Amino acid sequence: MSGLAMPKPDDATMRRRDEIVADMRIIVPGEGVVDAANSMRAFESDGLTAYRQLPLVVVLPQTVAQVSRVLKYCNERNIRVVPRGSGTSLSGGALPLEDAVLLVMSRFNRILAIDFPNRTVVAQPGVTNLGITTAVEQEGFYYAPDPSSQIACSIGGNVAENSGGVHCLKYGLTANNVLGIEMVLMSGEVVRLGGSHLDAEGYDLLGVMTGSEGLLGVVTEVTVRILKKPETARALLIGFPTSEQGGQCVADIIGAGIIPGGMEMMDRPAIHAAEDFVHAGYPLDVEALLIVELDGPGVEVDHLIGLVEAIAYKNGSTTCRISQSEQERLSFWAGRKAAFPAVGRISPDYYCMDGTIPRKELPRVLAGMRELSEKYGLGVANVFHAGDGNLHPLILYDANVPGELDKAESFGADILRLCVKVGGVLTGEHGVGVEKRDLMPEMFTQVDLDQQMRVKCAFDPNHLLNPGKVFPQLRRCAELGRMHISGGKLPFPDIPRF
Repeated sequence: MSGLAMPKPDDATMRRRDEIVADMRIIVPGEGVVDAANSMRAFESDGLTAYRQLPLVVVLPQTVAQVSRVLKYCNERNIRVVPRGSGTSLSGGALPLEDAVLLVMSRFNRILAIDFPNRTVVAQPGVTNLGITTAVEQEGFYYAPDPSSQIACSIGGNVAENSGGVHCLKYGLTANNVLGIEMVLMSGEVVRLGGSHLDAEGYDLLGVMTGSEGLLGVVTEVTVRILKKPETARALLIGFPTSEQGGQCVADIIGAGIIPGGMEMMDRPAIHAAEDFVHAGYPLDVEALLIVELDGPGVEVDHLIGLVEAIAYKNGSTTCRISQSEQERLSFWAGRKAAFPAVGRISPDYYCMDGTIPRKELPRVLAGMRELSEKYGLGVANVFHAGDGNLHPLILYDANVPGELDKAESFGADILRLCVKVGGVLTGEHGVGVEKRDLMPEMFTQVDLDQQMRVKCAFDPNHLLNPGKVFPQLRRCAELGRMHISGGKLPFPDIPRF
């Protein structure tokens, strides 16, 4: 796996594979267990396809009772478990382990309840993000967080990664739209956090679980809030001679107190790739393209369009097109939504990064990425949620050229270091997974990481759920706070460390 260090497989578990597979077939009968190597290939990686690994066995439960029995069985026998949704994660969060049961939640694919008066939907974790909107749109409602992968990504995976999307600037990330979950702990215990009510008493464990990347428990049910569609929504397509001018325009729009429904930006390589792919009518003579969507009452939208247009021209925009119909508005977004696959047509491979910075630092970071591109000799296409500073640089490389994947990884690591340096964070919505795991010390001290690990220990004391992800080294819960170096030697040398 490209030299990626992962936990050493447990020999005792590997020797008992046949027994484990047979027991899984008893717990999840029918077609719920996949153990043939060729059949498991479909699960060997997630969206971060640079890393691949066949699991010990793939298990696809259909009921909460089956999930509970699988986790309890594995907990009692010290068997690792990697939860997986639709496999669209871009950080390696669902990367299997050689000695782990891959617990795939895709058969949990039903919407359980729709409550329009209370504006909530209860869905199983395998329901797609877009599936929730489709289920309620006939009554004029929708689910606001909308990742570009919304046609495929699951709501359970959205909870695990705290996913966002183009409209998260105004309407919030998954954390702002999830009201409750049902989850199964590694012990097999089924617990509920939150619900259809506005808020829950006690500690915010729902907040802890949202974005926990499968390290704390397995989500089996999700309650989300739905919103009424706005009266009017119109978009502006604004072109700039430089990315820096586009970035400054973003900062000025927010600084003026305007909060668009969505505000996205693309640079020249991404613009050309998207236009060639979907023919959305993007201008091809600009270096940066900003899509600004304004929604609300018609009079307010018209007023805000005038303000944004003035700010754009003040920042040197050379083109400004305003949608005149719903079809035209959707066409503006079509290219942005298809930007990732579009870039796949201009490069054999690309490495999708995810970091977040203060909006005011956009011009500086975009300039820094150009310098890094020259340093590494690799192209980069930028597509990002400009409104909240969530960057998605796509590093272009060819995996068939020796050393290019390593260069792409180093390039990406330097981009993330730059994000942290300017006051940003390592991830906005893709999670840490394995991709950013070894960069965590760039942002957190060992004391910070130990405190985070203590939360992990409270839910999963034996570190059986999704090990090797997020934390740059495996630590026994008992040794937290007592790690010290003596004579240049680590204590507990038998513990796997990355």
